[in-house]
Amino acid sequence: MDTAAFDISPEKEANFSSFFYRQFFVTPQAVTLDEVDLSGKTAIVTGSNTGIGLECARQLLDLGLSKLILAVRDEERGEAAREILAVGHEVSIIEVWWLDLSYYNSVTKFAARARTLYQLDIVVLNAGVCRSSEVFDESTGYEEDTQVNYLSNMLLSILILPVLKSKKVDDRPGRLILVSSHIAAFAKFKERDEEPLLPIYKEKSKKPDVYERYATTKLLCQLSFSELAKLVPSSVAIVSLANPGLCYGSSLLRDSSDSMFRFFSVLAERIIGRSCAVGARVLVDAAVKHGEEIHGHYMEDCKIRPMAPLLYTPEGEEIAQSLWRELMAELAFAGVEDIIEGLGT
Repeated sequence: MDTAAFDISPEKEANFSSFFYRQFFVTPQAVTLDEVDLSGKTAIVTGSNTGIGLECARQLLDLGLSKLILAVRDEERGEAAREILAVGHEVSIIEVWWLDLSYYNSVTKFAARARTLYQLDIVVLNAGVCRSSEVFDESTGYEEDTQVNYLSNMLLSILILPVLKSKKVDDRPGRLILVSSHIAAFAKFKERDEEPLLPIYKEKSKKPDVYERYATTKLLCQLSFSELAKLVPSSVAIVSLANPGLCYGSSLLRDSSDSMFRFFSVLAERIIGRSCAVGARVLVDAAVKHGEEIHGHYMEDCKIRPMAPLLYTPEGEEIAQSLWRELMAELAFAGVEDIIEGLGT
């Protein structure tokens, strides 16, 4: 991958001093109605009943969005979020749709429902989990962070792209934004030499490392999303990764069963983190501003920034291609290769 678009090297980006500088001294600016008017547009935001997703939804509505789909795992909480968002946005249509990324069939049903929309312009894939212990998905056998953050989000990305292509009402391409994280650059990724790679995530770890597994899922997303972007014409949809930064109140640890782990993690977030409203500005910026120049790139603080350094090495390119082949085999039940091939015609 080319690094010419960046004002910082991948290695400098991926150190703790850069992370702390961004957290404490950089504040992304909100998009205003003077810059963007989303009247007549339709958007989907996943994981939008709380935290960053809720704030992203609110900011899209503030820009005049006509129709918003809140994609949530808990429909009751989704309805509560809808009522909150409806205040001050009475002219907008807000709907709650069920989506549970723990299950492939939920993803395929959601994508099928999306095909019934008259129009779709923006999709922000924000939903994710970070568990305090290893939990394995009953239906697929994969560790839950891997299932939700990587496999199901990649499946949804691929299935929603034809909808973005067919449901646009003008010549402008749709937007697909997958929420990423700086933590991908810190993943040790010790299993990188495993071949095949994906089955390792069905095995119990001898010494489970919560943050390492979460970081690895974000790295896997970067590796595969970069491959997806190569195959999707930017005229069909502009696909990008966006990092909101570390945010307090994000509810990322809501599934943690370890109260002590959750307490100290939330405390660290509160000390270092920015608000969800500020973090969401990065997602909204990627979803409504810029042009084809951000296609296939990682957005941080409203700028194109490097992904994990591994992606810019020959080793990383080989891993990305090998992982992509495994991903296509894993998701073959949904006809993903035919879908991607069809996007170019």
